[in-house]
Amino acid sequence: MPPMDADERATLAGWLDFYRATLIAKCDGLTEEQLRTASAPPSPLTLRGLVQHVTEVERTWFRRVLAGEAAPPVYPSSPGSAGHDGGFTPDDGPFSSARRLWEDEVAHARSACAARDLGDSAAFGEGRVTVRWVYSHMIAEYARHCGHADLLRERLDGATGV
Repeated sequence: MPPMDADERATLAGWLDFYRATLIAKCDGLTEEQLRTASAPPSPLTLRGLVQHVTEVERTWFRRVLAGEAAPPVYPSSPGSAGHDGGFTPDDGPFSSARRLWEDEVAHARSACAARDLGDSAAFGEGRVTVRWVYSHMIAEYARHCGHADLLRERLDGATGV
């Protein structure tokens, strides 16, 4: 649970870590086949695809935008994805590899933020974006996908509140 009486930085980081952990918990105890199962037709969305997607989103905001790295995509966007971050289509490797890549991106994200104040900014599009905005955006991104993961997991094995 995120801290309930902390400064802004600890609160934002706490909520982001809470949702990161929640998404991964939705995957725990499932088989490779279940993690690749699109369990809410007609959507092709899978738990594995969600983890791959947030890996790419972490990479985009923390490496490419905040750190200014020229980090190539780990999971390219699918054709017709309108430029959204990739990852939604599960790759062929084991989930442990996808999870390890996600963990690496989370570690890079924490490192990218460690020496920056919440008001520090980086170039984005025609303007600038602050660390505070990136934290807020990532919390919303994960919260939305944790909702998707709730539905996927419940359809797979009936588990709720994971």
